[in-house]
Amino acid sequence: MVILSIYIVSKSGGLIYHYDQNPPKVEVEKVYSYPLPFKLEVQNKKVIVTFGEQDAVRVGHAVLAINGVACNGLTLSDGKDIMELLNDPTQYPLNVKFGRPPISTNDKLFLASMFYPLFAIACQLSPEHGSSGIQVLEADTFRMHCFQTLTGVKFLVLADPKQTGVENLLRKIYELYADYALKNPFYSLEMPIRCELFEMNLQASLEQMEKGGLPGT
Repeated sequence: MVILSIYIVSKSGGLIYHYDQNPPKVEVEKVYSYPLPFKLEVQNKKVIVTFGEQDAVRVGHAVLAINGVACNGLTLSDGKDIMELLNDPTQYPLNVKFGRPPISTNDKLFLASMFYPLFAIACQLSPEHGSSGIQVLEADTFRMHCFQTLTGVKFLVLADPKQTGVENLLRKIYELYADYALKNPFYSLEMPIRCELFEMNLQASLEQMEKGGLPGT
């Protein structure tokens, strides 16, 4: 089973739950001479590759470390400015590690809020009235499956493109949400889900799917 992440988005577009099952770790480390074969820019307090792809380094990857010293935002952990170091020819050769930047909680909140209008646009673009919106969004490395309830709550599962049975998993997550979140007298609608029973049963469902599939898969 290759389930990457699970998100639950409220009817108003807020992220109320997220779970990372198998976060991919993509890192490339190599000694480079001056100049680097990539164009780098500062984005969201990270040094990001914006042009040029080689050695498995892709656009969107971030500088994670230089000469074994980890990056901390726009500086290394020893205090050196990353962009100044990379733009100084006298510092080369440099051992630079590139990789997919980690997604912070704030990033996930932003992405969830962006999905809400995209879903609404998809409904409006449909030539038929009453479109169900985005159900599957496919990329080369993952497939995002979406299930929206009648109340507007959206359940998202990011999985490997070859993963089967995700539709049943989405409905199972919905059942768990109804049983352990909505029936919890201490839970308020639109608020983040912090329920131990929900977490336990979600993990059990993922393990069941990994072993033999959920009923109906």
